[in-house]
Amino acid sequence: MLKIVPDPPRISHSLEDTLIQATDHALCAATVVHQALLQQPKSPASILMMTSMHELEALRALLESALIQVQMPAGAKPLH
Repeated sequence: MLKIVPDPPRISHSLEDTLIQATDHALCAATVVHQALLQQPKSPASILMMTSMHELEALRALLESALIQVQMPAGAKPLH
């Protein structure tokens, strides 16, 4: 019997791919917050938006650090 709906493909991302994708999402979120701040700079929520931007920038830095560690050759020592 044939299946009407096929099974979804099995996607197994490597850790490196996952970190790159997470970094891209953090960049997109930071861009949205930045645009919101440009449109409503005097809004009462602007402090929350600036805090969100700060946290997203910290997240991106951590993700980039993790990505560098993943891309390091096996014999190299981490710099932190």
